[in-house]
Amino acid sequence: MLRTAHGEIRTPVFMPVGTKATVKTLHPDEVRDLGAQIVLGNTYHLHFRPGSELIRELGGLHRFMGWDAPILSDSGGFQVFSLRDTIARVDDDGVTFNNVYDGTPTRFTPELAAQIQANLGSDIAMCLDQVPPAGVSRRQLEEAVRRTTAWARRQRDTIPAEGQLRFGITQGGVDPELRRRSTEEIAELCFDGNAIGGLAIGEDRTQMFETTDWAARLMPSDKPRYFMGIGDLEGVLEVIEAGVDMFDCVLPTRTARTGSALTGEGRLNLRNARFARDDRPLDAACDCPACARFSRAYIRHLVNQNELLGLRLLSLHNLRFVIELTQGAREAIERGRFADYKRQRLERST
Repeated sequence: MLRTAHGEIRTPVFMPVGTKATVKTLHPDEVRDLGAQIVLGNTYHLHFRPGSELIRELGGLHRFMGWDAPILSDSGGFQVFSLRDTIARVDDDGVTFNNVYDGTPTRFTPELAAQIQANLGSDIAMCLDQVPPAGVSRRQLEEAVRRTTAWARRQRDTIPAEGQLRFGITQGGVDPELRRRSTEEIAELCFDGNAIGGLAIGEDRTQMFETTDWAARLMPSDKPRYFMGIGDLEGVLEVIEAGVDMFDCVLPTRTARTGSALTGEGRLNLRNARFARDDRPLDAACDCPACARFSRAYIRHLVNQNELLGLRLLSLHNLRFVIELTQGAREAIERGRFADYKRQRLERST
């Protein structure tokens, strides 16, 4: 159980991504009705559009987006470093880059990341980190670990918004020594929670799971552990088994916008002609609004005609799928039956 200024969160928990202060195509009440306990907003995008100071003037992010439950704000580090063509310079003070909206040179520092998130008034603020891509040299990876720790220390020493929790982020890729070093250094800074960053970015998936398994065990057991960026069935079950409490991913809504549904038996591409006369729901085991009322054939028709309702229904379904999967895992853990639950869900999906 994680307590925040806007309510308690039962873990493990999946966080729908509301990058620009909205979970795409959905009303906040719909997101809550799906079982979401917390959503994620992004520092990078909200800093540029509409601006964190404007959001603060209008009562903070909760009031601005009409969401009265907890919000976690990403630091913007992933966006800065994933858009590598825009980076002009990285140094120990911060990172200079050209923003994706108008190309204006911009400087992010740990102190600015803290100030933006204080303006937003999120319940959980993340530290600015340096996210190296998969496959970089060990020297580059070591430099990112060193810099991430230094930045975390500086952000820890800034003043947060009232009631705002802070999470540190570890780096190190799948390198055992560097990941261990980063995990130990961030843990020593005594944040309210700790995140596993720098994974699920293109490295070997087996190595990712193995690294998560032992790295999560190095984190303080009395504080929440957060895996940044995972939302598929196998990935969710693997990180929960490793002891991860929180995770987020754009996969459910992004997949919906491509016309695909996540189901217990695998992914369905609704554009496929084989669904043209299929009167079954997307997933017979699902209780979402799409499955309760509409057929695969109808949703396929909407998707192929570029009707917004089709994307909305798929977004509702895909989010409910991941939230229900996580709820089931939580209940199985409480009964001491997680291993059985994981095995059954994976067997259904193959």
